[in-house]
Amino acid sequence: MIKVDLSKDKLITVSGHSGYEEAGKDIVCASVSSIVITTINAIIEIDSDAIDYSDLDNKIIIRIIKEDDIVNKLINNMILLLESLEKDYKEYIKIIRR
Repeated sequence: MIKVDLSKDKLITVSGHSGYEEAGKDIVCASVSSIVITTINAIIEIDSDAIDYSDLDNKIIIRIIKEDDIVNKLINNMILLLESLEKDYKEYIKIIRR
């Protein structure tokens, strides 16, 4: 299962594998990866100092450093897209709010 941990201290952690299908054919993992990486790239393109992120083995950690209207909208959009996936694939992705 993919876990998306949204903490109040401006830290987002995405970890795990959905298990929907084998690696390379897993549409849930591919969707989560696309959503998260596209959001990271968009924020960095706008303001490279707005976030800090790391991409480790099966874990992406995003730390929001600077907030502004655009960064907030991009992060909120990412969360909405992930929530939509969670609704459709609740056995494979879980969003945890702390």
